Amino acid sequence: MENITVKVNGVEVSVPKGATVLEAAHAAGFEIPTLCYMKEINEIGACRICVVEVNEGRGFRLVAGCVYPCTDNMEILTASPKVIESRKKTLELILSTHDRKCLSCVRSGNCELQKLCKDYGIEDASKYDGANNVYEVDNSAAHMYRDNNKCILCRRCVAVCANTQGIGVIGANERGFKTYIGSAFDMGLGETSCVSCGQCIAVCPVGAIAEKDYIKPVLEAIADPEKVVLVQTAPAVRAGLGECFGLPIGTNVEGKMVAALRRLGFDKVFDTDFAADLTIMEEANEFLDRVKNGGKLPLITSCSPGWVKYCEHYFPEMTENLSSCKSPQQMFGAVAKTYYAEKMGIDPKNIVMVSIMPCTAKKFEIGRDDQNAAGVPDVDYSLTTRELGRMIERSGINFLGLEDEKFDDPLGISTGAAVIFGATGGVMEAALRTAVYTLTGENPIDFPEVRGTEGIKEATYNVAGMDVKVAVASGLANAKELLEKVQKGEADYHFIEIMGCPGGCVNGGGQPQVAMGIRNFVDIRAERAKVLYNIDAEMPVRQSHENPAIKALYDEFLEKPGSHKAHELLHTTYVKRSVN
Repeated sequence: MENITVKVNGVEVSVPKGATVLEAAHAAGFEIPTLCYMKEINEIGACRICVVEVNEGRGFRLVAGCVYPCTDNMEILTASPKVIESRKKTLELILSTHDRKCLSCVRSGNCELQKLCKDYGIEDASKYDGANNVYEVDNSAAHMYRDNNKCILCRRCVAVCANTQGIGVIGANERGFKTYIGSAFDMGLGETSCVSCGQCIAVCPVGAIAEKDYIKPVLEAIADPEKVVLVQTAPAVRAGLGECFGLPIGTNVEGKMVAALRRLGFDKVFDTDFAADLTIMEEANEFLDRVKNGGKLPLITSCSPGWVKYCEHYFPEMTENLSSCKSPQQMFGAVAKTYYAEKMGIDPKNIVMVSIMPCTAKKFEIGRDDQNAAGVPDVDYSLTTRELGRMIERSGINFLGLEDEKFDDPLGISTGAAVIFGATGGVMEAALRTAVYTLTGENPIDFPEVRGTEGIKEATYNVAGMDVKVAVASGLANAKELLEKVQKGEADYHFIEIMGCPGGCVNGGGQPQVAMGIRNFVDIRAERAKVLYNIDAEMPVRQSHENPAIKALYDEFLEKPGSHKAHELLHTTYVKRSVN
């Protein structure tokens, strides 16, 4: 690729021809602030926070650095007095229509707009105050709320919903001063075909959209002496929670997380990884049964509730391909309120099951039909990684000063196969480890072809003389592309893993928000996934079928994978939904 030379604040740097001013500045060690820009997703140059001065031989002039292409020998000034003044004025104009209740905002202290105002010394936020629009908060969705009074019209949420997820249930309505982000015909988000993935929340720079917070009822349950409050944590949470406390992206905080949960007052601290191993036992059995007995293929995983709801809305004819297995979250709740309750002599009605998830769609999932194995909801409350971070902070727990602690037994015992569930390709790899063992008696460990953050991955494995064709997709636009090929007969697979969020659960809609200035240049999906693969590599047991607690569960309670009792407790049904 041809390179050109530019000067950024006097620093000469070589960049590929076609690189933007933003990319050239980054290469030279300077960061240009942005609000609307998302690399390859929302490159619209709308917010004008990224303005810089450039000289291409005709004198300096202001341009939008995020989209303006470099030319050979260009001079760039990223922080001149003219640039600073322009950015300040833009921030003041944005604030003129922004609900500035920062003290009570969920994003206070972690707000990109707030940080820019501090960086540029905005002292009079009311400088351009005048007529304003007032909006009702949309609480119609199960997982989140939308407050357009705080919206800055950056359109990041619109872009990620349409371009990354291929859904597009939100967009810009009206024009000019009346413009607002909403759904068609002013429907509430809960009335649309939103799949609850929360990717819009993950990219929002302010507090205009956020997950519904259930910290208060969880704390009330913990304080109730008649309740036994159990907590389970998903694999991806340990790879993201540390960011809430200033630790680098890709830090494993499993031990500190367990210690913090005990100090919050939970009666038992368990690991969703246990149920991930259980999911593999049931799903691998289901896959082999479909292959041997002519069942519906390809079998498609059902761990991701955002993907499941997407399938119900947009590919309802393929719900028969979905595995009937509940997600690990729901399986865990079912086991806790049956097997564990029986062993401990606890009435299931007195158990409060709380999950800590990287996913906002889990908040929708706990209210689905056919998720009540013990006659009560399998899971009562699902909190995001962010909610747990806030819960720890509010309780005055010194997270960074905690010594590592271990999960409680027996529902805290898991394998390496379970922990990689949090990364795209992890469910496929875990299932293959057990399926191959079941067919051949061999224990293969690594399946590198299904690892990595690519949106779509394919592989073929010869198992017991049969070529098993598999595919992995993450991000729903990628899922759509893959499934359309299957429907058209352009692709043929036996087994497909789909995760609703790009990169899998490590990049879930409930994970800590990362400023776009970092996301645009760091693959946070890969950094968090490394945590899970490193844990897997160090685990003494790396195959789900070797988990001693899972073996005991089948011996004492479920009999065998796919048994009648297992189906009653661990499997579910789906609904063909319309598109709104």
